[in-house]
Amino acid sequence: MEEKDVIILDKERSPKRVKAVNLETFIFIGILVIGFGYIASIMGAGIMFKVIMNTAHDLLLNTVFLIMAMSVLAGALSALLSEFGVISLINKVFAIFMKPLYGLPGASIAGAVATYLSDNPAIISFAKDKSFTKYFKTHEIPALCNLGTAFGMGLILTTFMISQGKEYVLPAIIGNISAIIGSVISVRIMIHFTKIYYSYDPKLDKSPRKYNDSTEYREIRDGNIFQRALDAMLEGGKNGVDMGIAIIPGVLVVCTMVMLLTFGPSIDPKTGLEVYTGSAYEGIALLPVIGEKISFILEPIFGFTSPEAIAFPITSLGAVGAAMSLVPQFITDGVVTPNDIAVFTAMGMCWSGYLSTHVGMMDALNSRGLTSKAIIAHTIGGICAGMSAHFIYMLII
Repeated sequence: MEEKDVIILDKERSPKRVKAVNLETFIFIGILVIGFGYIASIMGAGIMFKVIMNTAHDLLLNTVFLIMAMSVLAGALSALLSEFGVISLINKVFAIFMKPLYGLPGASIAGAVATYLSDNPAIISFAKDKSFTKYFKTHEIPALCNLGTAFGMGLILTTFMISQGKEYVLPAIIGNISAIIGSVISVRIMIHFTKIYYSYDPKLDKSPRKYNDSTEYREIRDGNIFQRALDAMLEGGKNGVDMGIAIIPGVLVVCTMVMLLTFGPSIDPKTGLEVYTGSAYEGIALLPVIGEKISFILEPIFGFTSPEAIAFPITSLGAVGAAMSLVPQFITDGVVTPNDIAVFTAMGMCWSGYLSTHVGMMDALNSRGLTSKAIIAHTIGGICAGMSAHFIYMLII
């Protein structure tokens, strides 16, 4: 196992050498010019750059720092759970469920719970804790990204859906169950990819874990209970700060582009007309248009009764918080049904804006080379979650 790790590290540190200028240079320039040219033709070049700058700035202040704050708190909690043996207990209790379902140690349930209570990146704080990762094999750690993302903002989303009316309580519960189904599929596919990436051979891996006594013993800090608790919280919080800084490039770059393609122009309060002002989160609304074009395929799968409903899962790709804001108007306009709410909850929780967080999360896990695989696996998992919600709702109702 150690030899393979060295080979992988050498491969990552020694990139391939190609000609300074080749065909892909001109292809990239063409894509860049066409892409930004298309956006500029709709909103204007000056407005486009203003929107990009304002969106990135707003994401930094209102999203990244919020995630960092949650990461600090989650990191402190993770360290406390590790220090006083809670994660060890969880590993023993839930191993019987997590291993057959996800192919992960029982300790991974702690990360899933943390993201359900907060947001996707909360699981990174656990992944940075050696007393947590000692239960995992090398190829299992990157799969934590998919596991955590599948439960991101779960509590917030579920509470929001239930608050829309008592008829949506059961659909919200069905959505949670379906999100679990989607998470299992996503993680299983991801583990398949990671085994190939790390050249994992179970025949050469005789030991169930890195440390033979990891399930029976744990390391603790020096001092009395108060000192240990304080040290654990501070060290865990520091890991959260490091993670918050690590995700800045991914969130700002990827999420800005997703927002640019997801939302449309602002509405002038005086005239009621659409107008570009250069404000943050304005865009060309391309993703919802694409969703409408393929709605003839997606509607039978998810049971949507209105083409407008496809806007929720499409928007969830970038930000589930933004997608949630669509629901009250959908209900007011009568374009969604309880079945749709079940699908919204499942896909919203399972995807939870993964396009805007997966890059940063995989980077923080030192698994940047597996980012595309994680996105593919999670795309499939989210679709399966939505399908499950629709069919479970049909069976029950």
